[in-house]
Amino acid sequence: MAASPARAAAFEILLRVELEDSYATELLHSARVSRLSPPDHSLATELVMGVLRWRPVLDRSLAQASSKQLERLDREVLTALRLGIYQLQFLSKIPARAAIYESVELAKTARKRSAAPFVNAVLRKIGNTSSDLEKIAAAGDSRALAELSAHPEWLVSRWVDRYGIERARQICRRDQTVPETAIQLDDEATAVELSQAGVQLEPGLLLATAHRVRSGDVTKTGAYREGRVSIQDEASQLVAAVLGHGSAILDCCAAPGSKTSFIARRNPRALVIASELHAHRARLLQRRIRRPNVRIVAADARHLPFDGTFDRILADVPCSGTGTLARNPEIKWRLTAADLTDLQARQIAILKAALMQLGPGGRLVYSTCSLEREENETVVEQMVRELAGVAIVDVRGELERLVREGELAWPNPGSLVAGPYLQTLPGVHPCDGFFAAVVERRS
Repeated sequence: MAASPARAAAFEILLRVELEDSYATELLHSARVSRLSPPDHSLATELVMGVLRWRPVLDRSLAQASSKQLERLDREVLTALRLGIYQLQFLSKIPARAAIYESVELAKTARKRSAAPFVNAVLRKIGNTSSDLEKIAAAGDSRALAELSAHPEWLVSRWVDRYGIERARQICRRDQTVPETAIQLDDEATAVELSQAGVQLEPGLLLATAHRVRSGDVTKTGAYREGRVSIQDEASQLVAAVLGHGSAILDCCAAPGSKTSFIARRNPRALVIASELHAHRARLLQRRIRRPNVRIVAADARHLPFDGTFDRILADVPCSGTGTLARNPEIKWRLTAADLTDLQARQIAILKAALMQLGPGGRLVYSTCSLEREENETVVEQMVRELAGVAIVDVRGELERLVREGELAWPNPGSLVAGPYLQTLPGVHPCDGFFAAVVERRS
């Protein structure tokens, strides 16, 4: 008998994540997986994200129960075992016999029938005690914190050095939990429509204009398909709000388009140009963003093809994504310290090109979803030193504006500030980790 649809989908996705460097979130929203029933899709999501979040914890349990070294196991067998261990140790509602049987069937389906007895034997040795999130609070140093929270030690060590042990604990704990879904809407009539479609909403915690999904699937609604609803973390929405208002606005790294949509809605009389490197993603933006004041352009952000100048520019650059590990846990197992240097070179090139498009008196917001200094302060401060006529503007002024306009709902705006910059931290704030700097051209 074949494995259940949910486990078969989770197995396939985990293999693609590992062998093809695919992203789990994208695969979980692919057309094929979306055809699963709601309960099966929910279980597949739980299994994929759970295995990716807790992979080293699962592997330690496997190493203790297995007579074979992990690196000698075929990827299909290892993936089937990880799925089984996750169900045994983290999903108490799933009977142990079901978790074991399904993993054995997955190995058989993957043409590893000879490994089926091994999978069965190993999983029968695994205890069903789960890792406790509360143990993270007891970690006294970066090594213990990394082990208890299933993070790479080199990354946790950086956070402890920069933010202190308590904040590092909060970041790691949040990374190991399922994040809430935040959305932006065209108008409040859309909120009523979502309610009628079975989607229950709660007010945003950072922004008064944001909503959080309490229950229901937004992606199954007509409002989402028509582009009147965008899934967007509240920190991402806050970055777009900090950009403010203008008449000629450039979003130079626009995909997937949520910030572009946010900016265009807030600036209905402005021309908003959304630039995206890859032509196929630019076409996707064209289908997704249907606002009359938005123009989509396929272009390399390091070599922008515009002759005119803009009074507002958003440079939300490609980055490591270390502020989004709750949503993208596979990043933990791909990223290396050397990657930060490679990303920084690209980020500097994009920021320099974008600043060249900024008119006198215009403002640019440079942002990342990274917690790393190399991608944030270092990039901005290097560009300000190298280019004449530009200066960093304290973000406090923009946050005060959002408070006056009734948009910023967070009760402690000062906690969002690090020096002159915006910095949200997962677990410290109810959102992903984002950095933003406001740069002004003064001559």
